[in-house]
Amino acid sequence: MDKRELAEFLRRRRETLRPRDVGLVEGPRRRTQGLRREEVAQLAGMSTDYYARLEQQRAPQPSVQITTALARALRLTLDERDHLFVLIGHNAPARFHRSEHVSPTLMRVLDRLDDSPALVTTDLVDTLAMNPLAVALLGDQTRHTGLARSGYYRWFMDPAERLVYPEETHESHGRAQAARLRAALTAGSDTPRAARILAELQEHSPEFVRMWELREVARYGDCKTLLHPELGRIDVDAQLLYTENRAQTLVVLTTRPGTESHSKLELLSVIGQQQLTP
Repeated sequence: MDKRELAEFLRRRRETLRPRDVGLVEGPRRRTQGLRREEVAQLAGMSTDYYARLEQQRAPQPSVQITTALARALRLTLDERDHLFVLIGHNAPARFHRSEHVSPTLMRVLDRLDDSPALVTTDLVDTLAMNPLAVALLGDQTRHTGLARSGYYRWFMDPAERLVYPEETHESHGRAQAARLRAALTAGSDTPRAARILAELQEHSPEFVRMWELREVARYGDCKTLLHPELGRIDVDAQLLYTENRAQTLVVLTTRPGTESHSKLELLSVIGQQQLTP
């Protein structure tokens, strides 16, 4: 049981909730940011004193039943719930199985996509396969080796990784990367490798450390604009298709017909990786 991390995680999650999020009335003179400790305790069916001691790092290990109740009271996602279980010292549900071999189902879909950029990634954002249009839009992401295969690692360690995204989205995208790494660290397909990535980033990236200390889990960003070096901004919608065990994800990027972004993607599908200017 990691008492310090657990205390910080509970406090952060409690502060993100408002009474209306959990069906409680918010009074006019309320001063507390987020939920009060007694409100979380009430929702979880435990004593306020015991919950307070959890945040003060003084409580004994909660049971599986109490851990489940806490996850429900704090409205945790599945990724956040698994993280809570690990912090408390219980086994989280095994939802991932690592494989370098692209799922045949996803590969069949990828092979049939020729008018939309598409790629297959793992939960550590290792890119396993890309169609030609995805390579033309994003560059060849399958060429990386070592820890740099992970998109989480590259975001904080390789400045070139950020050239694809508008600068005003870098903060939210970085937070999403840190949050998803936290989920992969406790319930991912390769937790030892996730731990190595974490250690490297904590040592070499102050920006990552700042975002990691927010203790967010699987907070997905909303980066819907990509930057092409010659065509400029392209607005896309991302559609995700998971394997049954959620170890791999097919990401399909689409644009709205009739828009400038759609025209740019059509042009890119014709020219591929050719340069538009000398």
